Amino acid sequence: MKVFTTGQVAKICKVAPRTVSKWFDSGRLKGYRIPGSQDRRIPREYLIRFLKEHGMPLGDLEDEAMAKVLIVAQDQVLIENLKRELPVERSFKTSTAASGFEAGIQSESFHPDCIIVDFSIGQVEALQICQNLRRNPDFAETILIALLPDDGSSMSFDRSSINETFKKPFDSALLAERLRTLIGSKKELV
Repeated sequence: MKVFTTGQVAKICKVAPRTVSKWFDSGRLKGYRIPGSQDRRIPREYLIRFLKEHGMPLGDLEDEAMAKVLIVAQDQVLIENLKRELPVERSFKTSTAASGFEAGIQSESFHPDCIIVDFSIGQVEALQICQNLRRNPDFAETILIALLPDDGSSMSFDRSSINETFKKPFDSALLAERLRTLIGSKKELV
């Protein structure tokens, strides 16, 4: 468990150490005192929770505290439903892409923990996205989820590059919970 001193928290929050001490002493910022000393320690999860509750930027903590999800889809209703189930308050940060090209650019700049690919954009393009990501060592650990259309046709393809599949229509809340579990096993979400 990572803990911070009041000085480290002050740097993260861009305030004076005395301000952090006041937050701590008033009970707004949770933590503990080192026995036999006046030194305070603030556990990482309490700091992240405090920053979120007060609308403060997470700064360097964002990468380790947020689950980044890239949604590759063209269906705006699907995108909005997923974004509603993956809010920032629940430690999710989302980005979207409408094509394979855009997905590649977004993957490089956003560094997602999970990429959701809607196969409605076209099976060939969707498979190409998944295969290209798996070929890149930077994305070897990225979770890939395929959203398969329920149009009655059987889709036969190599699923070895995909971690999970959901058949449309699906419960967005269930997908969000599955993401919390999958990403939560790799990073500590608060």
